[in-house]
Amino acid sequence: MAQLNMVQAINLALRQEMERDDRVVVLGEDVGVDGGVFRVTEGLQERFGAERVIDTPLSESAITGTAIGMAAYGLRPVAEIQFLGFLYGAMEQFFSHGARIRARSRGRFNVPMVVRTPYGAGIKAPELHEESTEAFFCHMPGIKVVIPSGPYTAKGLLTSALRDPDPVLFLEPTRLYRLIREEVPEDEYTLPLGQARTVRQGNDVTIVAWGSMLERVLKSIGDVSADVIDLLTLNPFDAEAILASVRKTGRAVIVHEALKTGGFGAEIAATIAEEGILHLRAPVLRVAAPDVTMPLAKLEDSYLPTAAHIKKAIDEVMRY
Repeated sequence: MAQLNMVQAINLALRQEMERDDRVVVLGEDVGVDGGVFRVTEGLQERFGAERVIDTPLSESAITGTAIGMAAYGLRPVAEIQFLGFLYGAMEQFFSHGARIRARSRGRFNVPMVVRTPYGAGIKAPELHEESTEAFFCHMPGIKVVIPSGPYTAKGLLTSALRDPDPVLFLEPTRLYRLIREEVPEDEYTLPLGQARTVRQGNDVTIVAWGSMLERVLKSIGDVSADVIDLLTLNPFDAEAILASVRKTGRAVIVHEALKTGGFGAEIAATIAEEGILHLRAPVLRVAAPDVTMPLAKLEDSYLPTAAHIKKAIDEVMRY
């Protein structure tokens, strides 16, 4: 089985779906000749032609709006936005139209499209290139929000997203693009959207993470007996997997790199409070970024949750 990084795994998923279904098209800035800003689409235009791998003008709103129209009329577009912070210019298209067409048309139309974009910090890029604002999109009904945590999950989840009948925002952790390699099957496979996975089992504390924070959590917990849950899909998220774990451990720590206030960790903590409070032996803790604008490179390591922050939160719930 091949050892692939996340860039290679996503490229493979795109290639296989384009071979399987000629309705799948890719569009975005520099996705064709250059193969995308991170080279995720490298080689696809050469293989499938400029009519299926389309270089667009620098306009995120136009890319997203065009993809919505393509999807409504039967294609399965994959729109690449170069960085999540650039998607804000397309919110009108994505929220007001892409997310609503199924409801607005009472089910007569749907938009089977995927918006792929790198997100998150860890590569010392300027602001807007390292945003972690996934919670914005989880608040919008009609959009699924998916975040892989490594090459294997990236390939399986993207394949599922490409076959989904509704809009999917597929957030690719920038720090992980080339950080880790995993065994990734050459054959097609899918991973279900909306389903978390437990990557480590334990009895004393539940740790919930997603994206690049999962790798940091696994390096931080040492010999603590922890259930580590990789959320994978934030909207809809797998509440039952979290609650089942909390019923066993009685403690929960949520780790994400987005801001603490209004971050998706708050939704998880509220769900545990509403449906699992009688099983808790300690308050739920969140490890998150501070409520400030994403800093420039020199302060980035002080901004992201560190192994020490994660370990401190675990120790705190264990001592309570």
